[in-house]
Amino acid sequence: MTSDGAAALGRTAAVPQWLVNFGRKVPGLLVAVLVAAVATAGGKLVPVVGGPVLAIVLGVLAGTAVPGLRAVRLSPGYAFASRTVLQLSIVVLGTGLSLQQVVHVGGQSLPVMLGTLAVALGGAWLLGRVLGVRGDTQTLIGVGTGICGASAIAATSAVLKPKEAEVAYALGTIFTFNVAAVLLFPPLGHLLGMSPHAFGLWAGTAVNDTSSVVAASYAYGGDAGSYGIVVKLTRTLMLIPIVLVLAVLAARRDARSGRLSLRTLPWHRLVPPFLIGFLLAAGLDSAGLIPDSWHEPLSTAGTFLITMALAGIGLSLKPADLRAAGHRPLLLGALLWIAVAASSLGLQALTGAL
Repeated sequence: MTSDGAAALGRTAAVPQWLVNFGRKVPGLLVAVLVAAVATAGGKLVPVVGGPVLAIVLGVLAGTAVPGLRAVRLSPGYAFASRTVLQLSIVVLGTGLSLQQVVHVGGQSLPVMLGTLAVALGGAWLLGRVLGVRGDTQTLIGVGTGICGASAIAATSAVLKPKEAEVAYALGTIFTFNVAAVLLFPPLGHLLGMSPHAFGLWAGTAVNDTSSVVAASYAYGGDAGSYGIVVKLTRTLMLIPIVLVLAVLAARRDARSGRLSLRTLPWHRLVPPFLIGFLLAAGLDSAGLIPDSWHEPLSTAGTFLITMALAGIGLSLKPADLRAAGHRPLLLGALLWIAVAASSLGLQALTGAL
């Protein structure tokens, strides 16, 4: 071997393994970033749809139209985007949640939020059994409807590690009824003679994604917009106990399948590190350690990371997997959406908030 060849071999051997592993992910990550950038631009043109949902649609379409985008060498990057980047996005989004805002929501709104969450999760369990929609699809639709749409699905996916088709179906279901809510809620609210405060509470508890809450509540007028956003942020806190419970259940399921004891599982299987990061980020914001001028850039960054993660999921997804799921998940989402919207109005009437 020549001296030059030996030197080259030595340089190769000196490269850390983690850097080699990350290098394998770069091609797929770059494709996911490109799709996410296009989806983000499109989401600004059509805010009702939003960048994250558009990313998974564009990912599926791009992967179908250009088979080379589903090459094996790109898969590690897509997987990294759909898992690690997804978890990082939840941490970043935690910087926009101030615990003081939760206190300001007031005691009247908490029964409505907790009640609608119980309806969404209980309804997903019951109706899912009736309709034959089981497993992770049932859970994702229930959590997405009950808490905060795409963000909740992202956090839940990071724990459950569902199939790409299950994530896509849950997101598609949530998106469908987000659009319906933005179009139908404001005229229905005026028809019912709701005050801006009551409408903000209704939108904050019965509309899934934050962007759709903003669109519906600001379209209603008055202080519905500002109140709806605070209610929506408070709903986001429900992610913490739900994800913890799901993490424990997932760990127990994996322990049973692998004939392991739950006690021997590492702590991060029971308490996901990204959830700790989310709490720390929210704590920093609540303590005033995150300047107000950082909130918008961090929110934009967190949304882009979610968009990138969903682009990776879409690029990995095959349309045949979606067709195999059939129409029942969409029906489950429709029934849950109606149940949550109706229960929010009913609980407001009972608590005197309407």
